[in-house]
Amino acid sequence: GVSWPSNEEVEDAVREHIALFYADTQPHELTALRHLAAHWMKRLAPLRPHLTGAVWRGTATRRNDIHLELYCDDAKQAELMLLDEGISFETQCKNRPGQSALDILSLSAMCPGLGETVGVHLWVFDHDDLRGALKPDGKGRTYRGDLSALNALMQAPGPTGEAP
Repeated sequence: GVSWPSNEEVEDAVREHIALFYADTQPHELTALRHLAAHWMKRLAPLRPHLTGAVWRGTATRRNDIHLELYCDDAKQAELMLLDEGISFETQCKNRPGQSALDILSLSAMCPGLGETVGVHLWVFDHDDLRGALKPDGKGRTYRGDLSALNALMQAPGPTGEAP
């Protein structure tokens, strides 16, 4: 059978590709996306937002969307908060084998650092899911982080701002 590379091996290859072909633009684009993520994390603070995906892991370019996981006491809390603020969004439901379905709220936000709109996807989890969510990968890097972790990442030295 075929032996597929692990997620970590794929991500390492992505990092090499970025270093080779996008070294002059990617750090700026990543920073712009992280600043926008931080803005939304502040707005959504009551919902315990955690940044995940390429923007958190440090491999994002301007083509990546922002993915925030929300850990809510009530699944409708996020929708009500967006509606209260007059923010338009689309809802999709993602089925998960053996678990309850997950709502994903998607909106578009202007990213000042890029001068274009970016997709922001809010994954609505149950508050109790947060405990298991903070486990690291095989290299000890985290898959998600809250606003204080993101701020620490943005202030850390190093070219890629790789997740700790």
